Amino acid sequence: MTGAGETPAETTHLLKPKIPKDTYHLAYIIYFTIGVGYLLPWNAFITAVDYFSYLYPNTSVDRTFAIVYMLVGLICLVFILAYAHKSTSFVRINVGFVMFVGALVVVPLMDVGYVKGRVGVFEGFYVAVGAVAVCGIGDALVQGSIIGAAGEMPERYMQAVVAGTGVSGVLVSLLRLLTKAIYPQDAHGLRKSANLYFLVSIAVMIICIVAYNVVHKLPVIKYYNDLKLQAVDEEKEDKRASTSVLWGSPLWDIVGTVKWYGYGILAIYVMTLCIFPGYITEDVHSYILNDWYPILLITGYNVFDLVGKSLTAIYMLENAKVAIGASFARLVFLPLFYVCLHGPQFFRTEIPVTVLTCLLGLTNGYLTSVLMILGTKTVLVQHAETAGIVLVIFLVTGLFIGSAVSWFWVI
Repeated sequence: MTGAGETPAETTHLLKPKIPKDTYHLAYIIYFTIGVGYLLPWNAFITAVDYFSYLYPNTSVDRTFAIVYMLVGLICLVFILAYAHKSTSFVRINVGFVMFVGALVVVPLMDVGYVKGRVGVFEGFYVAVGAVAVCGIGDALVQGSIIGAAGEMPERYMQAVVAGTGVSGVLVSLLRLLTKAIYPQDAHGLRKSANLYFLVSIAVMIICIVAYNVVHKLPVIKYYNDLKLQAVDEEKEDKRASTSVLWGSPLWDIVGTVKWYGYGILAIYVMTLCIFPGYITEDVHSYILNDWYPILLITGYNVFDLVGKSLTAIYMLENAKVAIGASFARLVFLPLFYVCLHGPQFFRTEIPVTVLTCLLGLTNGYLTSVLMILGTKTVLVQHAETAGIVLVIFLVTGLFIGSAVSWFWVI
């Protein structure tokens, strides 16, 4: 029943509140910052490879870190998926960032209090690997939850998170270039460089904790959270009202809906991780650039990965079949990089390797962003968080498989 002077259309308008404005794009900026934050610990560990390789000779530091990080993260994600209904994304994300801080603090403390720049103190390496494992758990808690949370809102917030992950890599690469330019490449200089990476990462983690606890108070975020809760309540009512329909498992329904997006993401990261960073840092060499070569290649990859992740803000590929097909087509990078390692002399020079590395980053960034955005939009809003966790499981599985395959370059 409408009030005096109100038309039905006006009443409907009153029942559907206007979407609050994201004032100063604050929510976007916070989601972007969280995207920077949750990959920064991993980027800090792999960028400090010179420091760890100096302290622990004859160990494949990059590949060991990668396989531990991915395996622990994958196992943790499976548990989160199974028991996500018993906790909230708010709690998981906060716990994950606290774990990041704890793991990152360990490395500089070990350096100052125990290792002290001494070569071959392998107890320090085992502690570092343990810290990487803790970061893997933190990543599972944060990444799965934040991707799911972003999937419950308009696609610009997912784009913000994914673009933030690209900035994370660029930030650490720029720090690496800076420290290599200003610090001597001896034990003292490598220690200073590594400690700087970890201290910057700790500072960003603290910023992320504060920012994430602020974002929930913003009107625009409250609006979308209320929409989700309303959708959950309506679904429960529908289930109670239905007496003739046999409801299937929501989890497996969600997996079935997003699986092809997941397969595409898995293919992307199998291809990327079997080449980057192990191949880039350990297998190709330059007589001209010497030890600057792997650092410049990593920087090139990270810059183009960021470009790719930012491109979806300008042009969004809406055709899922094309995006998934392109993800599998990236397997062509494997023979191309093999030629750069074992082929004719020209292909083993800096230009072909650099071009391929930049293309690897560009396609990784763009296709990841596209599939994450499209995948979380194929389910109802109340299932977007679960869909996000499922997609991240595919992503981390791809990272793990790619990290394992990367060892074949050594053989």
